[in-house]
Amino acid sequence: MLIRSLFALTLLGAACGFVPALAGQGSAPSGPGGQEVRTWLLRIHEAAGKRNFQGTFVVSSGGTVSSARIAHFCVGTNQYERIESLDGQARHVFRYNDLVHTVWPASRVAVVERNQQPTAFPALLQAGDDHIGDFYDLQPQGAGRIAGHEADVLVVIPKDKMRYGFRLWSERSSGLLLRADVLAASGEVLESSAFSEVSIGIRAQPDSVLLPMRRLDGFRVVRSELEPTRLEDEGWVLSQAVPGFRLVNGVKRPMHAGTEAETAAPPVLQAIYSDGLTYVSLFIEAYDPQRHTREMRASLGATQTLMRRHGDAWVTLVGDVPPATLKFFANALERKK
Repeated sequence: MLIRSLFALTLLGAACGFVPALAGQGSAPSGPGGQEVRTWLLRIHEAAGKRNFQGTFVVSSGGTVSSARIAHFCVGTNQYERIESLDGQARHVFRYNDLVHTVWPASRVAVVERNQQPTAFPALLQAGDDHIGDFYDLQPQGAGRIAGHEADVLVVIPKDKMRYGFRLWSERSSGLLLRADVLAASGEVLESSAFSEVSIGIRAQPDSVLLPMRRLDGFRVVRSELEPTRLEDEGWVLSQAVPGFRLVNGVKRPMHAGTEAETAAPPVLQAIYSDGLTYVSLFIEAYDPQRHTREMRASLGATQTLMRRHGDAWVTLVGDVPPATLKFFANALERKK
């Protein structure tokens, strides 16, 4: 997920979140501190919500590299995005505000959903942002140049071992995030995402998003219905709060969208937590011994995954956080008494 928090959730067709207002967008703070962390990140977030841009985006993680073309347009309060994968199976994502169409041309399948996950590009300051300075410090590191654009370089340093650090390149005049690295405590780059080329301030082209969303003749259209819910309403609680992380959203989603198994299998419960910079997704589903053969932990770049059985349920945790953070979530999860 998160430098998929910062960039790559957009490639998954994440829906638009709020774009907080920021006075004095053209000016940048002069030194580190809790308020400066929030101000810098607000500027980056607002740039993504109010600027038109288009470019090629590359993610390098765990020895793998993937790329996509991304375009983002704003017309009044409306947001439009178009993403085209450039590697592997062809996939196109079109977003109009919270309505997302994911289209696979080869199989002629289109998945349509109203995405309630509040993760705009980049997914900054979606939850817990009022307290982000309690968990991160900021160190400006001078200037850099990314994809032909001058940028201010910022290092965001975690104050505990529950989260990773970040190095961010923010385009100087607009504030748009051009590159983001996820950093281990040792300073090692776990994951890097960047524009290889990007044009900022281009003319809005909403029809390049809306027209393909309307032209689904010949496609099998799968409409994925997400039902808002809470862990507590489904019989679950976190017995201990995970430092810095707040609940962003909770939904029930179909187990196998668009297949015959969808009607037979119970839905999956998903709860999303954020500290304002990174995310953890918690999935709970019915335990199936044929599919859930063994508990496991996996790592790919910055992204950690933890799967384990919890009574008659199977729990999966995914996030760009240290393994200990996922373990904390898993150990805190309990059935309501």
